Amino acid sequence: MTRAFIFPGQGSQAVGMGKALFETHPAARAVFAEVDEALGQDLSRLMFEGPVEELTLTANAQPALMAASLAVLRVLQAERGLDLARDATFVAGHSLGEYSALAAAGTLSIADTARLLRIRGEAMQRAVAPGIGAMAALIGPDLATARAIAEEAAEGLVCGVANDNGAGQVVLSGHREAVERAMTLAQTRGVRRAVLLNVSAPFHCALMAPAAEAMHKALAAVTMHAPAIPVYANVTASPLTDPEAIREALVAQVTGTVRWSESVAAMAEAGVDRFHELGAGKVLTGLVKRIAPSATATAIGTPDDVAAYA
Repeated sequence: MTRAFIFPGQGSQAVGMGKALFETHPAARAVFAEVDEALGQDLSRLMFEGPVEELTLTANAQPALMAASLAVLRVLQAERGLDLARDATFVAGHSLGEYSALAAAGTLSIADTARLLRIRGEAMQRAVAPGIGAMAALIGPDLATARAIAEEAAEGLVCGVANDNGAGQVVLSGHREAVERAMTLAQTRGVRRAVLLNVSAPFHCALMAPAAEAMHKALAAVTMHAPAIPVYANVTASPLTDPEAIREALVAQVTGTVRWSESVAAMAEAGVDRFHELGAGKVLTGLVKRIAPSATATAIGTPDDVAAYA
């Protein structure tokens, strides 16, 4: 049995995430306390009580999702004897989840990760004025078809693949006008459905260049250690262990494509047959089941999930 631990990205947040672990496990409470202190904010109260509109703000959602994921990890370590270096081969995370994966593997401290994600969320929000950008999910096409649609729709504007989530789900990002044009084009290219996403900014595209510069400066100022196990990078779909390469990948990730389908397929090809999604929701668990159907995938986010871990 070969395991990988994976960490969700934005969109998985929900009011109440992590609360049951907080109430039952000291190891989880320690994580939430560390994040609250690092940010100078009672983020855990916002996570547990809402309001959802405030939790969903990018600058809050990103560190909150990391806190929920790392709380699960710490409880697994404290209660179930999990040792990542011994029990897993890789870690990976979807977009902001890559930061959670790096904290899990010991590359970043939890406090530094929380502060980086706050900077990242604020910088991504500032990068593009409201209404200028958009994101849309295309359901059905392969990656090549989605790229061709994006290129044709751009017409001098920004429109590209933000997320290759696998199993016929590709997300486009860019100028609203170009993304909407891509949605119309998609209807003539055999795409089953094109859905405009309810997001606050066009993530993972060239419009995020100001945020990439902000992250370059922020990441240069933090200490990074070699991870206990390799971390699959979103932009390369390959495992990294060198801190400088990881730093570069995190900067590139702000404007680059999240190559999730390739990452999961590569981990499965490398022998991973069990994926555990730690934190809020089950989005990645569903994607893994479609990308690597021969592997098992489970979501761990509650005390019951922890008790069932095997």
